[in-house]
Amino acid sequence: MEICDELRSFEATGVYRLDGTGTSTGVTFVDPVRLLNGYYQRFRVVPSAYYSRSFEPPRQVQVEVGDPETVQPEKRRKRKRNQKTKPKELNAMERIAEARHQEARPLLLSAHESLINDKYLLEHLSKMNEGKEHTLDVGSGSENNFIELGTSWRAPFYEITICFRKPHVVGDEEGPFHAQRTSFPLFNSTISVEAIEEAEGEFQNRHYILPRESCFLMTDFKRVRDLIPGSSDEGYNLIVVDPPWENGCVRQKEAYPTLPKRYLLYLPVQELAHTAGALLVLWITNREKLRMFVEKELLPSWGVKDPTVFYWLKVKPDGSLIGDLDLFHHRPYECLLLGYINVNTDAKRESNFKLLEGSQVIMSVPGAHSRKPPLEKLLSEYIPGPKPPRCIELFARELCPGWTSWGNEPLHFQDSVYFSQK
Repeated sequence: MEICDELRSFEATGVYRLDGTGTSTGVTFVDPVRLLNGYYQRFRVVPSAYYSRSFEPPRQVQVEVGDPETVQPEKRRKRKRNQKTKPKELNAMERIAEARHQEARPLLLSAHESLINDKYLLEHLSKMNEGKEHTLDVGSGSENNFIELGTSWRAPFYEITICFRKPHVVGDEEGPFHAQRTSFPLFNSTISVEAIEEAEGEFQNRHYILPRESCFLMTDFKRVRDLIPGSSDEGYNLIVVDPPWENGCVRQKEAYPTLPKRYLLYLPVQELAHTAGALLVLWITNREKLRMFVEKELLPSWGVKDPTVFYWLKVKPDGSLIGDLDLFHHRPYECLLLGYINVNTDAKRESNFKLLEGSQVIMSVPGAHSRKPPLEKLLSEYIPGPKPPRCIELFARELCPGWTSWGNEPLHFQDSVYFSQK
């Protein structure tokens, strides 16, 4: 296949702009692995580790002929599938949620159709699963559980040792690199990677790859106000919030502890925002009761008015949706609510950023449970204030260069198990 300019750009950046939706809204396909690999010089994210769900081998069930313990359950499953179930009547909240879905449905279908019709991109995507590389202990439980460690009485005594590579300077010339190892308190302490390339951290026999110019603070909710800058003109221009919303599915998977929604009212979002303006991005589930709380209470308390809705539509490597678009309790998409703080969107003025103008669709193959695609490159033109922007993620589980990451496990996806050397 001859690679067109758009695909060549996609290989380099991980961002592919799709046209042909027939609307003024944008549709973008992203490859998070390519986006993340732009953060590193000596390491790269292993696709089979990021897309571990796509690389999982199919379950094989061995059935012995004549074994009633294996044959009988299969018969029961067939009878269950043949039963006709009466459609469940929706309650008031569910009817509102269904109305929201029907409003978004044409946009989502049109966006997905634009992906399916792009044969060159689909052929390119099909190669995602061709890599033979696979990291065996991803998700095996061997990684450090920072949530448990952070609540231990030993937490104040834990230290992470970070190895910085710095060049020898001889006169005006730089010589070979040498390693400088420094230890830092791991919890309740701001750690900055002030280096021109990624650093390597070590903690409890695990290794972590830390992007250059990244900064993280690993604390629980009680210490979130430690993030507030000393001066409002040192605030953040992009604030991404990915809360661990209460969710029955998460409780079943025991993926991580959830947080009661009203706790979020105490997040100091307005105090984190830059005086020259900030773009807020809030990831949210499809529960209608939660959506109403966010729109009527949470966003107004943060100073956000008239949010814009973006959709993250999840697809498989073959381009198909990960599930039925109309399946009520398991939609194959999530919502992002975006809005401005300290920005007068009604004022007619020249500015160094573009105002949000309508819903957009971001498509990608999902990674681990609740892991979201990187957003800065997708949203850069909408971020107000000075350039380069100051960015922060709340409830982060990975690091980005130039960002501050806060949460009780911001190093989760920085474990070396997700990386290989270039």
